[in-house]
Amino acid sequence: MTVLTLVGCAIFVSLGRWQWERGQLREAEWQAFERGAERVLPLGTRSLDELERFQRVSVSGRYDTERQFLLDNRTHDGRAGYEVLTPLVLQDGRALLVNRGWVPFTGYRERLPDVSLDAPEPLEVKGRVAELPRAGIARGRVAPALDAPWPKLASFPSMEQLSHALGRELEPRILLLDPDEPHGYVREWKPPGPQPETHWSYAIQWWCFAALALILWLTLSTRKVSEDSASK
Repeated sequence: MTVLTLVGCAIFVSLGRWQWERGQLREAEWQAFERGAERVLPLGTRSLDELERFQRVSVSGRYDTERQFLLDNRTHDGRAGYEVLTPLVLQDGRALLVNRGWVPFTGYRERLPDVSLDAPEPLEVKGRVAELPRAGIARGRVAPALDAPWPKLASFPSMEQLSHALGRELEPRILLLDPDEPHGYVREWKPPGPQPETHWSYAIQWWCFAALALILWLTLSTRKVSEDSASK
């Protein structure tokens, strides 16, 4: 019983520390998200990879309205839907993907939502530097079908897969369109994953399990000693 208690306590303490460290990483992401909103930087000739994640930037170009992607398996307030990725061709010829926000599921898999837009050319776009959403398991990833009509449906694709489907190289990161920018849908951006407090509460729970295991061991050990003393 003593060995099992020690092993269990070591596991509980280790899991608690792991959750606590994850909470610290989440807190750093949230702080970076807040810092990114302090000012808007012109992208210029820089790549999105050269800027801090969540940094707000401004770019000028034109939307490729004929070729867009719909990210499947994206939810908002518990509702199923898609996120709209629209290529933006910059004035220097580069292209990047702008996440224009979330649209609801139409109720039919074969009927995709209408995400067409009529935007002036050229136009200035403001948004945050971000990564493509990533799946927790490999089988949740589906590349866009090359023979499918536009907009093409994809689930947690890589940037290489999207570039291949589009037929041109894309910037390695995307832009999350600012909530007050036109030509967008539902945009309530925040860092991915749960808030830091969630991980910290899990950490406290694991440490409480370790404390309970010790209390149970002390209780049973004291009872055993008392029973042995009484039998003599």
